[in-house]
Amino acid sequence: MRILITGAAGFIGSNFVRNLLADHYAGWEGAGVTALDKLTYAGNRANLPAAHPRLEFVRGDICDAGLLRELLPGHDAVVHFAAESHVDRSLEGAGEFFRTNVLGTQTLLDAVLDSGIERVVHVSTDEVYGSIEAGAWTEDWPLLPNTPYAASKACSDLVARTYWRTHGVDLSITRCSNNYGPFQHPEKLIPLFVTNLLEGRQVPLYGDGRNIREWLHVDDHCRGIHLVLQGGRAGEVYNIGGGNERTNRAITERLLELTGSGPEMIRHVADRKAHDLRYSIDESKIREELGYAPLTGFDAGLAATVAWYRDNPDWWKTVKYGAERADG
Repeated sequence: MRILITGAAGFIGSNFVRNLLADHYAGWEGAGVTALDKLTYAGNRANLPAAHPRLEFVRGDICDAGLLRELLPGHDAVVHFAAESHVDRSLEGAGEFFRTNVLGTQTLLDAVLDSGIERVVHVSTDEVYGSIEAGAWTEDWPLLPNTPYAASKACSDLVARTYWRTHGVDLSITRCSNNYGPFQHPEKLIPLFVTNLLEGRQVPLYGDGRNIREWLHVDDHCRGIHLVLQGGRAGEVYNIGGGNERTNRAITERLLELTGSGPEMIRHVADRKAHDLRYSIDESKIREELGYAPLTGFDAGLAATVAWYRDNPDWWKTVKYGAERADG
């Protein structure tokens, strides 16, 4: 068997690849992996093994139809992670988000049709649902995105659904809560705050910090994606959550504790435009149908994540500042 992973050098995609190569996923032991990534600022070749007998790395763009038509034949499945994903960047310039997330998904799925790929999992986000004051989103909740990033992902979900409904592609969609763990780009909240604190720099907390997110360790997320790949129904959406709701303020205070920092290290900044107040997803569908359950407790997972960044300054300084400044 051989599987194509798009966005394979990013945070979540690279975790999935490393676990595949380590034979952590039942039914895919010994599978060959084609890792496709454009290597934008968020894709890092160092996130993947330098060499592995079952790994082929291809640098390329999911909007490149010619490349995809050459690459896809011979694969049994595609897991589609590739996306522009940082909300703040989408507020400054939405064009690349819609190009990659919407046009890229359509281009990929056209190539899937031409190549006769048997199985596709399209990886999305809970941000497509918008914001929820109470309760939790089920998979049939209306899509009400509030940022260009979330809108581009909602559009890509709808594009993906049409390839199931119109063309009969065996395709499922996953929507996850906020991920954390090792190898996450330090533009995101947890690695940004951890690396700043490790350097003795203040952390920029939006507004009063009362925004609530549900947190999911990247290992648990990828296990959920594997379950959907193996047993998910065509045309269905599966929420994947961690069940750990925290305010941004509470996350910040815990990171201060874990890094031995004081409250003076918090710098309040103007709130983000269209900042959703609360995310919460109902994951009962994937639990009941596929036996999913997160394994990583949040306190232990967060402490291990902080320890990883403490132990790997060369990796994050290179990502955060570039090779020259990291060496300086």
